[in-house]
Amino acid sequence: MPITEPRPDAPFFIVLNAGSGHAETDLRRSTIERVLAAANRACHLELIDDPSRLSTIARDMAARARAEDGILVAAGGDGTINTVAHEAVLAGCTFGVLPQGTFNYFGRTHGIPEDLTEAVYSLLRAHVRPVQVGLLNNKIFLVNASVGLYPKLLEEREHDKRHYGRSRVVAFFSALKIALRPHRHLRITLELEGKERRLRTTTLFVGNNRLQLEQVGMRDGLIEAVEEGQLVAIAPRPMGKLGLLTLLVRGMFGKLGSADDVEAFAFRRLTVRTPAVYGRRRMKVAADGEVTQMAMPLEFRVLEGRLALMVQGPSRKQARPVPSEDEAA
Repeated sequence: MPITEPRPDAPFFIVLNAGSGHAETDLRRSTIERVLAAANRACHLELIDDPSRLSTIARDMAARARAEDGILVAAGGDGTINTVAHEAVLAGCTFGVLPQGTFNYFGRTHGIPEDLTEAVYSLLRAHVRPVQVGLLNNKIFLVNASVGLYPKLLEEREHDKRHYGRSRVVAFFSALKIALRPHRHLRITLELEGKERRLRTTTLFVGNNRLQLEQVGMRDGLIEAVEEGQLVAIAPRPMGKLGLLTLLVRGMFGKLGSADDVEAFAFRRLTVRTPAVYGRRRMKVAADGEVTQMAMPLEFRVLEGRLALMVQGPSRKQARPVPSEDEAA
C-alpha cells in the first residue's frame, strides 16, 4: 500500500501511557489537548492505566484512525511506542510519536523533540516518511530485539524502576547486577543467507536504530547498514563476570565496536535455532524493552518502509503563524 500524506485536518487518535504519577499524567494529557485544541485539530485520547489493556486499545484506536483517515499517535516510552506502532503497521495507518520514556531512541533518531509541548507542535507540521521496522517472528521492533542475557537485564531494570524510579543511573546499576550474577551461555545455530553456523554467546542483540548503535560504538559500516535496509546483530563471545563488566564499560564509553570478543554483522534475514538436544521449544525474547516468550525457531528480518511515520516538523517557535504587517503594528 503506497504511503500518502494525511489531509491537513486529519484527526489524531492518541494512546497515552499513564506513567508513574497521577499529577504527571494529568499534565501530559492537558498539554496534548491544549495544544491540539488551539490548532483546531480533533483529538481522541485514550489513557492507559492498565498495561494489559495497551494492545487492545491500540488495536481499536488503529482501526478508528484507519476508518477516519486519521493519525495514530503513541505517547510514552519505547515499549509503548512499539506496541502502538505494531497496530499502525497492521492497520496501514499513519503513525505519530510523542516520546516520554527514559532513552527515547526511536524519537531521537527521527528528530522528534523530547519536550512534550514541542513534540505536539512538531507533530502538527510534520510530514510522512516511510520507516523500516524489524520483525521477530510476528512481532515488530523499532529499536532492538534480543535473546539471552539482555532480556534478563530488562526484567531487572523494570523491577528496579518500580522501586527507585526511571533514570539512566538506575538502568546502569540494573545491568551491573546482571553482569555479576551467574549466567548460562546460549548455544545457537544461525541460518544466514542459506548457510548455517554455530555460535556460543551470552546474548544475541539485534539493532534497528542508528543512534543506539552509534552510542555503543559500532563500526561505521554497521551503523550505516540500518539506513540501507538491514539489521545489525551483536553477539559477545563466551566470557565470565569480569569480561561482562568490561564489555558493559566499553558500551558505556562507545567502544564496543573495537572489542575483539564481540562479533557483529549486518543482515536482512536471520533464523536462530537451538540444538535439538536441548529440547527447547520456546525462548525468552525482548523487543523494544518488552519481554515475552516466543516459539522456536526465531526469525529476524527487516521490513523496509512499512511504517508511515510523521517526522521533520518544525519547532513550536517555527510553527507559530507569522503576523502580518498590520497585526504587528
